[in-house]
Amino acid sequence: MKLNLKRPLAFFDLETTGVNVASDRIVEISILKAMPDGTEDVKTMRINPGIPIPLESSLIHGIYDEDIKHAQTFKQAGEELARFLDDCDLAGYNSNRFDIPVLMEEFLRAGIDFDIDNRHFVDVQNIFHQMEQRTLKAAYQFYCGKNIENAHSAEADIKATYEVLKAQIEKYENKDWEDKKGLVSKPVQNNIEALHKFTNLNKPVDFAARMVYNEDGVEVINFGKHKGRAVEDVFQSEPSYYNWMLNGDFPLYTKRCLEKIWNRMNAKKEQLRNERQAANTAPRPESVNPQKPKEEAKPINTDMLEQLKMKFGK
Repeated sequence: MKLNLKRPLAFFDLETTGVNVASDRIVEISILKAMPDGTEDVKTMRINPGIPIPLESSLIHGIYDEDIKHAQTFKQAGEELARFLDDCDLAGYNSNRFDIPVLMEEFLRAGIDFDIDNRHFVDVQNIFHQMEQRTLKAAYQFYCGKNIENAHSAEADIKATYEVLKAQIEKYENKDWEDKKGLVSKPVQNNIEALHKFTNLNKPVDFAARMVYNEDGVEVINFGKHKGRAVEDVFQSEPSYYNWMLNGDFPLYTKRCLEKIWNRMNAKKEQLRNERQAANTAPRPESVNPQKPKEEAKPINTDMLEQLKMKFGK
């Protein structure tokens, strides 16, 4: 089947030095860009992470330090990747929790502006887990009736992911799904915006989900002692918490989101302060009982002189 796309949808998969979003690095990236006209464009790149690849990671993806010692660093390759992904929505398998956060960390670390605010994100694993609860290997077998050849190769994985999404849409497009509140809908559609909503049900503010949106669309803390509290309320009552997170071992994208909320909060405080100052310096309204205008003096006449003589006896 052909995906119903309004703009390119980039399926991508990363092989990395490990699974820590904040500190591990990319060693291979493969992108399959599905175009609205049905054509496809695939790009695969090895990346020199600038740090040693742990043996346990190499044993999984088969990439060793020797294999990438002459490859470009992400800082060198990042501009090309950003151009290739320009105007694309993003898709992958477990991409919302891992691949997209790691990619954003690399772009931020390299100082490359990669705007994701107006993109849709389709996580094929989320559809699969919410509908069937399986792994990529099982998903490929379940939906496509095939086994992944060369598993843990980034290119093999994204091609399998692409096929799984198309099979999921064919299987579930008219199937009812009931959420935790008992609301029934048909969320799996051949529509990227609908898939974006279904695969982002927990509404994360940052990809590490340290903050999420509540039912009112307000950012709330999603871990620790302040879990469930509005981020702005926490910053108001405990400003040091902002500094603790900003200087802590959190992903760079999480810190960028924190800064946006902090700056927005301070901008609102500054606006309120200016409004109060303006109200205090405004001219006061005139008194409601102004003094009566003085009567003009009347010229002295003969009657007035006679009255004065009688009063003072002269």
